[in-house]
Amino acid sequence: MNIKSLIWQGEGEQLDFKNKISSCEKIAKTLVAFANNRGGKLLVGVADNGSIKGVKNEDEEKYMLQRAGHLYCRPAIDIRFEEIYVDDKLVLIAEITESDTKPHYALGEDQKWWVYIRVQDKSILAGKVVVDVLHQSSQPNGVFINYTDKEKELLGYMESHPKPQLPELCRHLHLSRRKTQRILVNLIVAGVIDVHSSEREEYFSLSLPDNP
Repeated sequence: MNIKSLIWQGEGEQLDFKNKISSCEKIAKTLVAFANNRGGKLLVGVADNGSIKGVKNEDEEKYMLQRAGHLYCRPAIDIRFEEIYVDDKLVLIAEITESDTKPHYALGEDQKWWVYIRVQDKSILAGKVVVDVLHQSSQPNGVFINYTDKEKELLGYMESHPKPQLPELCRHLHLSRRKTQRILVNLIVAGVIDVHSSEREEYFSLSLPDNP
């Protein structure tokens, strides 16, 4: 592995830098976000700007990560470690694979369990729709969609109204939040619509067809 070229890519959906692990609660959010998405690598001993600081005590860093993965993540998350020297400095690589038992929850400082996902270079709190999608997508039997008038009405509305949010769709369909959410989750799992998350909002769009 060319660690310098990896660092040069910068932090992103599957890559995060940490100078050192100082809090199990904070690092659990990153572990959970990686496991709930497509997996990722955590480079310990690398500052946010990409400068290599090196790890002083790799056993202590491993202990903190393993403690976070097993006591602060539910279900527990296993981590694969690799140690690489760069310019005489040790970088600890912690790799988290995509989970097949989604969603994973992280124990917060408020002693509550929360779901996080990875969006660009941030681990953000997942909205209720995304949590339900993670639950549904990990089911072995998939999802069966019955296209009722409400499904057709929702898709027709989305063709002319970009980036609608859940309250807007509830009002248009004259349905409760729970029923609208169930329709959205089924359509997302089926690949008909996409959900977009950020730290400020969650909105939806029609899925674009794959290029041939």
